[in-house]
Amino acid sequence: MAPRLNLFDWWGKEAAGKGTPVIVKMENPDFSIVEIDGPDAAFKPVEKSRLKNAKQVRWILLLKANRAVGCVAWLATILWALLGTIKRRLILREGVALASEKLGRGRLMLKIIKALLMISLAVLGFEVVAYFKGWHYFENPNLYIPRTSDLRGFFHLVYVAWLELRGQYIAPFVQSLSTFCVVLFIIQSLDRLILCLGCLYIKMKKIKPQVNGDPFRLDDPEGAHCNYPMVLVQIPMCNEREVYELSISAVCQLDWPKERLLIQVLDDSNDESIQWLIKAEVSKWSQKGINIVYRHRLVRTGYKAGNLKSAMSCDYVKDYEFVAIFDADFQPTPDFLKQTVPHFKDNPELGLVQARWAFVNKDENLLTRLQNINLCFHFEVEQQVNGVFLNFFGFNGTAGVWRIKALEDSGGWLERTTVEDMDIAVRAHLNGWKFIFLNDVKVLCEVPESFEAYRKQQHRWHSGPMQLFRLCLPAVIKSKISIWKKANLIFLFFLLRKLILPFYSFTLFCIVLPLMMFIPEAELPMWVLCYVPALMTFLNILPAPKSIPFLAPYLLFENTMSVTKFNAMISGLFQLGSSYEWIVTKKAGRSSESDLLAAADRDMKALIQPQISRGASENDLSDLSLLKEQKEHTLKPVKKINKIYRKELALAFLLLTAAARSLLSAHGLHFYFLLFQGISFVLVGLDLIGEQIS
Repeated sequence: MAPRLNLFDWWGKEAAGKGTPVIVKMENPDFSIVEIDGPDAAFKPVEKSRLKNAKQVRWILLLKANRAVGCVAWLATILWALLGTIKRRLILREGVALASEKLGRGRLMLKIIKALLMISLAVLGFEVVAYFKGWHYFENPNLYIPRTSDLRGFFHLVYVAWLELRGQYIAPFVQSLSTFCVVLFIIQSLDRLILCLGCLYIKMKKIKPQVNGDPFRLDDPEGAHCNYPMVLVQIPMCNEREVYELSISAVCQLDWPKERLLIQVLDDSNDESIQWLIKAEVSKWSQKGINIVYRHRLVRTGYKAGNLKSAMSCDYVKDYEFVAIFDADFQPTPDFLKQTVPHFKDNPELGLVQARWAFVNKDENLLTRLQNINLCFHFEVEQQVNGVFLNFFGFNGTAGVWRIKALEDSGGWLERTTVEDMDIAVRAHLNGWKFIFLNDVKVLCEVPESFEAYRKQQHRWHSGPMQLFRLCLPAVIKSKISIWKKANLIFLFFLLRKLILPFYSFTLFCIVLPLMMFIPEAELPMWVLCYVPALMTFLNILPAPKSIPFLAPYLLFENTMSVTKFNAMISGLFQLGSSYEWIVTKKAGRSSESDLLAAADRDMKALIQPQISRGASENDLSDLSLLKEQKEHTLKPVKKINKIYRKELALAFLLLTAAARSLLSAHGLHFYFLLFQGISFVLVGLDLIGEQIS
């Protein structure tokens, strides 16, 4: 073996006079050596050029190129999947069904949208041909119209006639409509900003309803139960196969003296198998000593309002002072009554205590995440601010405790609208009763996981208020409440938040903005299109800070849902047939983590204990086998059938056509907004918004 020169030893000897040497021995040295002369030499700044060589720069560029290619590939994959879904659902119609338009109103709007789409396609063709022929008259802000001597053929004559018609007749109308919508938009934005400032004030001052002292005097164990008021709990349900067990189980575990509590299960199911299951669940808890009764109506009139009205007509109700209402998918905590009922003590004017909703399935898919944003703002901002400053808000229909005297003084439950909860709240407010909202008391429930269920729910929620407004307007005007409360009820509660919001959002962003791409004489300020909507959307998301990454999808989805909300508002305002339509929102039967653990514990105990006693009768065995069959039927997975929503798809193509037209006039921001809004309408129209993401 040839001798190896130890260059590092030699380097150390040469540098001995310059300080303490640092000697490193390696077989294949591939590094830079920095000599340290003193204790501060290591902390001197090093030139950036000495830290990188050509090889390092090449690797950095390759890494960035790899990331860029990966991003492009990811976008291409998503686009390819979207195109494949469009082909599969829209062209081949695999596993989809058309969303039915039962009433003429829906078909009429679809025809109007299709007509607008055909006109926009024709105008786009005109504009494209004129653009390539060099007729750039629309680029002139003064809209120069050629004279007769300048005309070059029949097509040019038609195009110039269109320009003249557009400039003199259509553009002024569109500009006036856009100005009107912008004014409404500003008013609604100011209202939302004031609500947010009120919520900020409540947070800074830490304002919340307080209970003075101990209302139950628990230090007196002998007579402690006598201090508990009589409470009636009602659980209205209708064909709630997926969730009946969750709600009944949660309500039966409320921490309240059994002799001071009665639970009514108000079953309106028309499916006998579901009736069997609910009866068995009620019987199980009754055998455990819970004071619970089962009620079933043979005639289902008035939907939920008729169900509650029938239950309140029982003779034993007069022995109770308060009534708590929970829908079939709500799961109150055991201390719910102890957190709500004490607020009624020494407060005889208080008629309602409303708790906040919390959602067990808020992260199930994109649709549930976007609903969570809306509902968090509704409870955190709207309900809380109105409760603190006005002592009035709309009853949410569930997770609330009413003073029975307030219900009776207000006329009880009425069947005249599909928003019986808002109806009773308005009438109680007119009779001088006050409301309290408890933002800290939360009750678990579900939000719809499919777009079909969400669409039907939103239709009921937006048609009912307009129907109620027509009915109760004379009573509001004739009531003895103050002028300020009347103005708040008419202009803010009904007109601004229930009528103006869906009207301007649909008209401005789905009609006026696409029209402006074909009518460049009418202009929309950039702050209306971009800055103010972004600010309002950000304020909406603040109560749910974990949803900030979904800011852009939320903005687009809200504009998309304006079609359904506008339809519902029109049907309620003009008393169309669909305003009386009540469809039970489909539930999935989601449970919280604690509920799942408790259920697992119960199943374990059931495995240890014998299932059937030896002395069981033949009837008991047959009933048990019937219940077992119903349980197995409940657990069978139901294949999801996606729907195609034609109005949303027609609007999608209209927006995409307007986006293509915006390219000719070089409106970059308009193009991107219309493009992404059109894609969001495609996702909703193909029922992709409710697909699983987790």
